[in-house]
Amino acid sequence: MTASPGLDFPGVGCGLVIQNAEGKVLLYRRVKAPEAGYWNIVGGKVDQMEHSSEAARREAQEETGLSIGSVEFLCAVEALVEADRQHWISLIYLTREFSGEPQLAEPDKLSEMGWFDLSDLPQPLSVFSAKAFAALANSSLA
Repeated sequence: MTASPGLDFPGVGCGLVIQNAEGKVLLYRRVKAPEAGYWNIVGGKVDQMEHSSEAARREAQEETGLSIGSVEFLCAVEALVEADRQHWISLIYLTREFSGEPQLAEPDKLSEMGWFDLSDLPQPLSVFSAKAFAALANSSLA
């Protein structure tokens, strides 16, 4: 039996906060664990020998259909999701450079999407997203 990251040992993930010119952030509702049904920034697993910033860009492009420009490091998030028995350490990035219109490119993973004002975020919000937005509010990138 093969060991699974996040379940059998801490997984290394990445995430990307995508913020438009109006300051709104793009969120998707997760279909699968961890935190199924929660609103989340885009992201996923970091592959072997893949830099986390490139993984964040790749995952975002796969999940949204957007073309992603430069990304900046925002924060690291360690999430122990007891309900799903998952443990992830994720490196979170920020971009304001993208082109195209977001879409539901992976409906088996993400069920809804939308642009949200940071002062009016949908609930429930994933641990990754909540910590990323707190870091954004407290950073020079805000």
